[in-house]
Amino acid sequence: MLGFANRGLKKFLSSTVTSSTFQSSRTSLFRQSNGLRAFGSSLSRFYSSESQDLGERESDQFDVVIVGAGPSGLSAAIRLKQLAQQANTDLRVCVVEKGAEVGSHILSGAVIQPTALNELIPDWKEKGAPLNTPVTDDKFYVLTENHSIRLPTPRFMHNEGNYIISLGNFIKWMGQQAEELGVEIYPGFAASEVLYDEKGNVNGIATSDMGIGKDGKPTSHFTRGMELRAKCTLFAEGCRGSLTKQLMKKFDLNKNCEPQTYGLGIKELWQIDPSKHKPGLAIHTVGFPLDMKTYGGTFAYHLEDNLMAIGLVIGLDYTNPYLNPYQEFQKFKLHPLLKPMLEGATCLQYGARTINEGGLQSIPDLVVPGGALVGCSAGFVNVPKIKGSHNAMKTGMLAAESVFEELQKDKDASAITIASYPQKVRDSWVWKDLYEVRNYRPAFHWGFIPWFIFGAIEI
Repeated sequence: MLGFANRGLKKFLSSTVTSSTFQSSRTSLFRQSNGLRAFGSSLSRFYSSESQDLGERESDQFDVVIVGAGPSGLSAAIRLKQLAQQANTDLRVCVVEKGAEVGSHILSGAVIQPTALNELIPDWKEKGAPLNTPVTDDKFYVLTENHSIRLPTPRFMHNEGNYIISLGNFIKWMGQQAEELGVEIYPGFAASEVLYDEKGNVNGIATSDMGIGKDGKPTSHFTRGMELRAKCTLFAEGCRGSLTKQLMKKFDLNKNCEPQTYGLGIKELWQIDPSKHKPGLAIHTVGFPLDMKTYGGTFAYHLEDNLMAIGLVIGLDYTNPYLNPYQEFQKFKLHPLLKPMLEGATCLQYGARTINEGGLQSIPDLVVPGGALVGCSAGFVNVPKIKGSHNAMKTGMLAAESVFEELQKDKDASAITIASYPQKVRDSWVWKDLYEVRNYRPAFHWGFIPWFIFGAIEI
């Protein structure tokens, strides 16, 4: 079975699962273990144990370790394996994911632009990718408290050729594609520490210790974390990842960019009345319920199976200390534009996540010795498009290509630095995508009306 040949990794896993579980596939093994399911779903309390002598960790060696099974991480893993197959060579690629299963920690609107997917897996339709609802109708409104004014949809918010999807389901499918290529994916394990070699190069990651009590001491169920060492480690944690923040501080990756800014996205998934369901409808709004000093907007997307995703995105630089984003979201649901769609509907799921809003000016240095940042760990969201998955996927692919090139140059290297990766990003359509809208978000500091006029002219 792929991934269990290494004695150290097998020993680590055997302390948390029964021997009979090894008869199933690697992915189902992680899902079936009661201990690991509890770990992945509830994120049992983990505390730093660096001050205690807990013994040495077991270790395993890979060519590439990727932290995070999201759009960028899985795209990088798939691209690495594709390049290895083309060159008739073998690479050991590992992806660690803190969620209980691949896709369980993914939250997005989401309308996806399939540009990167077309490049990565050109036959994705034949392979059953869950892109089932093409956008057929774009609507853009300015809202007041009781009215909605429809305006022409801004150019960068047009969605011809895009799909309304469940990003979680899409990532599950991508995980399956990666595993078929031989990528080793370990869900339910959070990366808690960056590892370095004696020269200061990033040399992999360590997973969290398991079985630490609320007093910070090992319990009878204690299991030491695992060291996953690699020649190159790609950090695809998403917005404000814990290890990414450590790297930014240690290597001063923000020294050549503007400070990153953030937004908060709140989303709910509803099952609505079939008579009110319009598959392919994408609605975006600005204005109410937010005031004129607060950046943000709302959306409503009609998926397949009578599902509708609704949400509010709000800039976290709002000036009103009493503003409650969730209460503002509730106001939106009671607006005459949306309320009729929700009558008789049932809320199925809800969640929230932070979003990078700094754009091109806030992209940090991407490379450290032995590692690199990809996707939303660096912040490649196109703010006016309200999309980042396509850019995340492409940056993962570009990083993978740089990694493969370096590994081919020196197959015996203990650590590699992918110096070509930043230039690949600048030469790609990702850079053009962000450059065109680089002033959109900063313009809001002029106020809502000047920003709205500027946006209408620019985009």
